[in-house]
Amino acid sequence: MGKIKRKSVLREWIEAIVVALALAIFVRTFFFQIYKIPTGSMIPTLMPGDKIFVSKLSYGPVVPFFGWRLPGFTKIKRGDVVVFLPPQEENKLFFSRKHFIKRLIGLPNERLIIKNGNIYINGKIVIDPKIAKNNYVNAGFYGNEEIYLPEGKYFFLGDNSINSLDSRFWGMVDEKNIVGKAIFIWWPPKRIGMIE
Repeated sequence: MGKIKRKSVLREWIEAIVVALALAIFVRTFFFQIYKIPTGSMIPTLMPGDKIFVSKLSYGPVVPFFGWRLPGFTKIKRGDVVVFLPPQEENKLFFSRKHFIKRLIGLPNERLIIKNGNIYINGKIVIDPKIAKNNYVNAGFYGNEEIYLPEGKYFFLGDNSINSLDSRFWGMVDEKNIVGKAIFIWWPPKRIGMIE
């Protein structure tokens, strides 16, 4: 009769930890991620210290190292609050990159200009209340004249325009660098709610 080898307690713990880490990385890569808001660039929509839930499934997760976007549930839409990697962070080592969160303003194949505090797309003023409620300041290299967004490029602005480092300063974001849609504030308790 064969003997059943008993795993050591230490080995069982190590295997459990490895499996838990692999599962956490898989979920974080393909499903959702949690972020803490560090600055006031999105006031009043998001406040410094807010903890938010970001869905990667909304637009479809990006496969690491390949840059392929898997199918998502919705299309990337103007007015969405989005987490992304800005161009100045792209060439940094992956562990030192900083993700930004802003509102999506300009889509591929559009002409965009900021004029008198308003956004104009293809010559027409944007009336979407999520965007029109904010007063946008002409600033930065891309914030003072009309620009054209090529295929696969997006333009982001902070709701708190006067205190936001955004596409006006560093330009357009590649579609492959869009991480996910900000869905929900889950902390602090008095701020719990959907992100509009």
